[in-house]
Amino acid sequence: MELRRDPITQSWVIQQTAEASWATSGVCPLCPGNEFLCPPNLYVYPYGGPSWQVRVIPHRNPIYQIEGDPARRAEGIYDKMRNIGAHEVVIENPDHRLPLAQFSDDQATQALRAYATRITDLKKDLRFRCVTLFQNVGPEAGQDLEHPHSEITATPFIPRRLAYELRAGQGHYRNKERCLFCDIVKQELDQQVRAVAWNDLFVAFCPFASRVPYETWIMPIYHHASFEEDVTSAGKQQQLGRLLKSTLRRLSTVATAYHLVLHTSPNVKARPSRPDAWQTLAEDYHWHFEILPIILGKTRSYSFKEVYFNAPPPPEVAAKDLRDAEPPLP
Repeated sequence: MELRRDPITQSWVIQQTAEASWATSGVCPLCPGNEFLCPPNLYVYPYGGPSWQVRVIPHRNPIYQIEGDPARRAEGIYDKMRNIGAHEVVIENPDHRLPLAQFSDDQATQALRAYATRITDLKKDLRFRCVTLFQNVGPEAGQDLEHPHSEITATPFIPRRLAYELRAGQGHYRNKERCLFCDIVKQELDQQVRAVAWNDLFVAFCPFASRVPYETWIMPIYHHASFEEDVTSAGKQQQLGRLLKSTLRRLSTVATAYHLVLHTSPNVKARPSRPDAWQTLAEDYHWHFEILPIILGKTRSYSFKEVYFNAPPPPEVAAKDLRDAEPPLP
């Protein structure tokens, strides 16, 4: 595999030469007792002993390779480089049938702690400009293993969607001396039309220009650019975990499949990099989760990649549906 840069959109695209599979003849490699089917742990909680609650391992068929340097080079007008990076699997719970939405408070707290720990560690590698956590739930979302899990990738470039956010935040702050995302949070809490749920620290809302039906973001009410530097205390982890679980349970009433992705600040210490690149992140960026449900029968929402088409309901109606929809815990 290699990375190639689209000269028009400036996006880096993975070129995969062969299909990869983690098939194990009906045996789940992520379940307890099957650790021998996986690479060695990068993180495990609790430490020591045969039982575990959370563990993180390298992906057995990674998109990105950890060894070496990017070796960026030209091919005529085109740019390409090796698929350098990291690709990890976060197994948030040993229970094969327990989704994140049904975790206990302690289980959700430990999952968030594992996310922050691994992102922090990967950002110490100065080859990596961006570290992203994502979760694909359901076959329609491309979930490749039945056992609930998330994935973390680290890349030597900033993905285009995140770059758009960074530039928008930078421009808004330059013009108004305020964080764009803080302004969005304030308006959503003031109006409470698209807000789904909130607590003292975090809010879940359907974005004003939602790309897909029931798209939901979770964002801190206060300002902070970096998830891994912010969500370090048990109190914040518990409050975020509760809101995340509540939001996912609400979404389960309208969709069984979804994409979840964490947007956190890029690694400003990555090399090589311009000395002035993204130096105002602490003031103008704001970390958040984005959750995009997959609604069967409304696939047109996903077919327009540059101009999104959000099928009904609009975000104001979607938010009301979700406010009223949270099913009780079993």
